[in-house]
Amino acid sequence: MNIRRLSASDAAAFRALRLAALRDTPEAFAASHVEEVDLPLAAFEARLVERPGQAVFGAFDGDTLVGITGLKRESLLQTAHKGHIWGMFVAARARGRGVARELMLAALAHARATPGIAKVTLSVDSANVAAIALYESLGFVVFSREQDATRLAGASRDELQMHLHFASAP
Repeated sequence: MNIRRLSASDAAAFRALRLAALRDTPEAFAASHVEEVDLPLAAFEARLVERPGQAVFGAFDGDTLVGITGLKRESLLQTAHKGHIWGMFVAARARGRGVARELMLAALAHARATPGIAKVTLSVDSANVAAIALYESLGFVVFSREQDATRLAGASRDELQMHLHFASAP
């Protein structure tokens, strides 16, 4: 498995995997397939543009993109010490091989290497036991539970907010 930062040249593969993620595991995302399916390729390219403290990482099995996650630094002066993990997804055929952990490690390494980022946050569906266990194993702790955070097919879903302070990280 090859983990690397994605660039605009990866936009088509990123778009395809992102849309598959939104379609196949809608409970894992606040965004929906309906909201993103008609976005132009340029919108996905824009997410891959290099900016300080921001990056999207991909996991490749050969030439096939099988996993993605993003890191976005807060842009306001008073919150710029925080980064946020978004869009974590690993295709079903690549699960159970440590891909999610490697993607997270790449995103966290990028955050740690960015001057001024002191902590990283993420949100996770409270029923996603495997993801929660992964995040906890990396040092993330729950700081909030939002009841009725999202609604999928009329059903309410809770979301956990987690954070990792670099000073206290293992």
